[in-house]
Amino acid sequence: METLRMSHGIVWKTKNKHPQPTNDNRPMTNHLPDRYLAAVRLFNDEEFFECHDVLEELWTETMSEERRFYQDLIQAAVALFHFGNGNLGGARKLYHSSSAYLKPYRLRYMGLDVAAFLDDFKDCFQELLDAGETYPANVVLRDERIPRIDLTSDVPDES
Repeated sequence: METLRMSHGIVWKTKNKHPQPTNDNRPMTNHLPDRYLAAVRLFNDEEFFECHDVLEELWTETMSEERRFYQDLIQAAVALFHFGNGNLGGARKLYHSSSAYLKPYRLRYMGLDVAAFLDDFKDCFQELLDAGETYPANVVLRDERIPRIDLTSDVPDES
């Protein structure tokens, strides 16, 4: 028997207890926590503060090795939130800490290609980073440079 189940914007076909996404181009993410998937959707919708809230709830309840990873993504989301609101000092500080903490997770962790994300994250912040310790008035968060979290499951996680 086949049933449909919706979880955080993804519709799953369930048959014999093995869920499959209805769109073959979507990654298999059924092994990832629902709140993590919700946070990814919020991040990609550029709802960075809300993403932070969801990840913080998950972080608070997690005692496994994923706990540190969630904290690092929280910092990335808040860095983008600050950048978008013109808090360049806070954005730069959280960019540096988040990037440093995420580097050990290269290449992939919890479906995220961490190396690609960090490259896009750096590209997003490059103008601010190039300004050094100054607070340039003309540096703003550019929509076309905002990184996305694209989850894949075709390559095993490496940590």
